[in-house]
Amino acid sequence: MKTALAAAALLTAALAAQAQPAFFPQESETAAAEAASARDYLAAKERWHNELAAFARADQEHFPAPGGVVFVGSSTVRMWTRMQQDFAQVPGGIVNRGFGGSTLFDCSLFARDLVVRYKPRQVMVYAGDNDLAEGRTPLQVLDSFARFANAVRAELPNTRISFISVKPSPSREQLMPQIRETNHVISAYLNLLPNSEYIDIYTPMIGADGRPRPELFRGDKLHMTDEGYRLWHSVIAPHLPSVPPAPVATSRP
Repeated sequence: MKTALAAAALLTAALAAQAQPAFFPQESETAAAEAASARDYLAAKERWHNELAAFARADQEHFPAPGGVVFVGSSTVRMWTRMQQDFAQVPGGIVNRGFGGSTLFDCSLFARDLVVRYKPRQVMVYAGDNDLAEGRTPLQVLDSFARFANAVRAELPNTRISFISVKPSPSREQLMPQIRETNHVISAYLNLLPNSEYIDIYTPMIGADGRPRPELFRGDKLHMTDEGYRLWHSVIAPHLPSVPPAPVATSRP
């Protein structure tokens, strides 16, 4: 049953992302969809007003140069306070646009505000567990990710899109079946999306007993310790652009 659901979700997302529609929706249907999307966006802007204002102030002080790497997502991204230092060798620099408590649905609404405007060469996305905690299904999370990817690709066709898998938090251990299913369907979707990748941090965060490794998490059993971020750094760093090695000097004959 799960395999059938995943296949159906993958086909739906792939068609939405890549295929041309076989028919045109009625004008009233298009207008209704656009109105609903606009309402969602305005509601999200109101909810995240303080966070968006802080990003705007940071941009006024120093607007990131194009060609870097943007990290966007929930509190796991926001609380990575050493991100710039940890990835100091990445050409173009790192932009952290994590906002705590956010969902992948929120990220899809703010794709232009938090990603496209910076014209990055690569975007790293971490979100999805808050969606599941709010009651969304893995297929709904996949839909949000497909919308996010479509919004980025519409204006930045050459930007690499990297999805960091949903992590297994001890406080959300009851959601682990949904977390695994979400990771599965998004990974399958990315197999069809050019210039994209799925980064598995779920597996190394699981112990030999099959449960989340407690040493990687703070007392709230949701956010990560420094050890958790060191693990993330080791997994993510190979997926980022690196400084090309200096040419080897050769002696003249």
